[in-house]
Amino acid sequence: MKIFRSYQLAIAFYKNASKIKLLEPADSQFQRAILSIPLNLAEGSGKTSVKDQKKFYAIAFGSIRETQAILTLVEHPKKEILEEELSCLAGHVYKLIHTKK
Repeated sequence: MKIFRSYQLAIAFYKNASKIKLLEPADSQFQRAILSIPLNLAEGSGKTSVKDQKKFYAIAFGSIRETQAILTLVEHPKKEILEEELSCLAGHVYKLIHTKK
């Protein structure tokens, strides 16, 4: 997993984002979504078929979009930094989904 760049970006994002506390109910949904990203990337990387890998990478991408939506709805001083990190991560995961054959 150390050479899996998307996973490493997801872990870094999780570590930064998990320090953020939002008002409920957004916080619990946010925490679940940011945790889902690296977990689904990890699970997908362990699958032997490309179809199964893409399925879990797509779930991770969905969690990225969910996280982006939550960040759009809330105000926080670190919001812009998180949005930039998440955008970079989204690009990596998108490529994982669309370049695997």
